[in-house]
Amino acid sequence: MYKTQQNNAREKALLVAVKLPHSDGWPPEDTLQELALLADTAGADVLDTIIQARKQLDPATLIGEGKVVQIAQRVQQLDANLVIFDDDLTPAQARNLERTIDVKILDRSALILDIFARRAKSKEAKTQVELAQLKYLLPRLTRQWTHLSRQEGGIGTRGPGETQLEVDRRRIRKRIADLSVALKRIAERREVRRKRRKGEFTVALVGYTNTGKSTLLNALSQADVYTENKLFATLDPTTRTVHLNGEKKVLITDTVGLIRKLPHHLIASFHSTLEELAAVDLLLHIVDLSHEMFAEQMKTVQEVLEQLGAHTRPLLLVFNKIDKISHLPKLPLRLEREYPQAVFISALQGTGFKQLSQGILRHFQQQMLELSLNLSLSNAKLLSQIYSVGEVLERHDLPKGVSLRVRLRWEDAHRLQKKLSLLPLRNPHLK
Repeated sequence: MYKTQQNNAREKALLVAVKLPHSDGWPPEDTLQELALLADTAGADVLDTIIQARKQLDPATLIGEGKVVQIAQRVQQLDANLVIFDDDLTPAQARNLERTIDVKILDRSALILDIFARRAKSKEAKTQVELAQLKYLLPRLTRQWTHLSRQEGGIGTRGPGETQLEVDRRRIRKRIADLSVALKRIAERREVRRKRRKGEFTVALVGYTNTGKSTLLNALSQADVYTENKLFATLDPTTRTVHLNGEKKVLITDTVGLIRKLPHHLIASFHSTLEELAAVDLLLHIVDLSHEMFAEQMKTVQEVLEQLGAHTRPLLLVFNKIDKISHLPKLPLRLEREYPQAVFISALQGTGFKQLSQGILRHFQQQMLELSLNLSLSNAKLLSQIYSVGEVLERHDLPKGVSLRVRLRWEDAHRLQKKLSLLPLRNPHLK
């Protein structure tokens, strides 16, 4: 078997990327730079990076047998104990690579799952990550039993190995089923909390990982959300109350950072968390303007929002870290022309917060409506509905009813229009 890490010392890794004729817009040098950040976050020191140009991926080894031999030699020269591939490996590819290279082989998904497992703090996050890890592991279980084939003779060893393998598979499937039930209950509790926020204007921070979302939430709310200059510093969604201009109250939620090639098992497991994005009143898409690949990062975030069905929600583009682009004075001017509604800020220095507040309030005004209503005592059911979907600003009990001043979303006001005997409603902010 290959050598494994026996203590908590940092592992020594080689990174491998494949350059294909038709890429996703990310040069392999940039993908490896991001992979190196992921490796560092997971606890590995990168000793070397390797790029293999191919017309197509090799089905047996991803990179071709000749390159595998070269990597094995490089591993021995550097005394590395880990090779990380930027592309996902099939179980067969991983087995073939380990036979020749003889050190631990990981792909990008396994690396990200490991980081999520390290970062998960709450019971909800731990449940989500474990479910994703088990779904990733299940088709790869045969790798855990390769030592049986190295024993002398196959007779007498096949049965116990296969039996144990099936036992492990059954246990994993049972655990996956249990975790799925637990996540369903978590989603139900989350839905209850979401209903309690009816009437509140809700905002979610979305963006590529390490763009400064938690730093921004801290600055706006004077909170103490954990921040670190590493990928996926925070996994658990955090909601804080923020008073814009010292007056309007909004609820702002910091969500897990997104990344290219995010493992689909993670998206599925975190769906109950991420699906909140499809229910908020406004998305703040935070962009790290100092990153060379910020345009590609924006595209990645948009693709994930489309997967979650959140791409139709109102969105305000927020370009962050303008304090780091003093050497690019023309960049904000170009982006202002391309995105006239966007705002430019430095979450670290507090620059541009007035414009950000104005942008959020503009969306608030577009989506909310204040009404004065008089309801009779016979309309108790309707009164309950108004309380559940809106915010009651004032209430005065009358001899034969109740007088209310309420704040409703336009969509809720339209649904209640006939019951309230209101004149046709039209949002003056919408074209």
